[in-house]
Amino acid sequence: MEISPKDKFVTVYGRKPVLEALDDPRLDVDKVMLAETARGAAAREILDAAKRRGVRVQRATEQRVKVLAGNGRHDQGVLADVVAPRMLPLDLALDGPDLPRGVLVLDGITTPANVGMILRTATAAGMDGIVVPRRGVASIDPLVVKASAGVAFRAPMLRCATAAEAAANLRAHGYPLFALDANAKESIYTADLPERAAFVLGSETNGISDDVRPHVTGWLSIPMFAGVESLNVASAAAVLCFEVVRRRTSGQ
Repeated sequence: MEISPKDKFVTVYGRKPVLEALDDPRLDVDKVMLAETARGAAAREILDAAKRRGVRVQRATEQRVKVLAGNGRHDQGVLADVVAPRMLPLDLALDGPDLPRGVLVLDGITTPANVGMILRTATAAGMDGIVVPRRGVASIDPLVVKASAGVAFRAPMLRCATAAEAAANLRAHGYPLFALDANAKESIYTADLPERAAFVLGSETNGISDDVRPHVTGWLSIPMFAGVESLNVASAAAVLCFEVVRRRTSGQ
């Protein structure tokens, strides 16, 4: 199966994010694309940084850079493709010999800060896969990378078109699919959670989408006290992920 560049690289754009990527020896930068109109000291700084790292630089039209960056206002005529070694298409991960155990599915989470924090938390907790659909969820861009404190580059991201596609695919491969809901009767602390399971996080405004709901096999809540109704989705993800890792490490 040939992997699309969109499922191999995290694309960062803008002078500062690109320079930061080039200056970080831990990152493998595949290429830099610089607009033909980019000139002067800023362009020279990028060209020099790329040369020091041995990274190829391609010149392209300003419009081409805007299209590939996906952000016409902030690309500043430059982008870089950074290798994300743990990023895979979801199909490929599910067809491999070692199926991921704990999988997180993002559904309709459009705030880059939340997506970035979830990537950082889930990676730190040892989740085996974080499904970040290409549609309906914030793009993996410099804002997400910044919110993840750089963890987005090495997070175990699994890519697919939509959260509904991911939910159907996971169910077809035998995964139970649990969703968080403040009104669910069963707590994440008492529920029977198989070692191999998927968990979906919906948007704070709309919750789990209508296309994903039919695939949910169990609803879970996080106990709340002192009149607090719910947590921010990134905070809820942290509670969930570390409950999963607690069970895994304690043998429960």
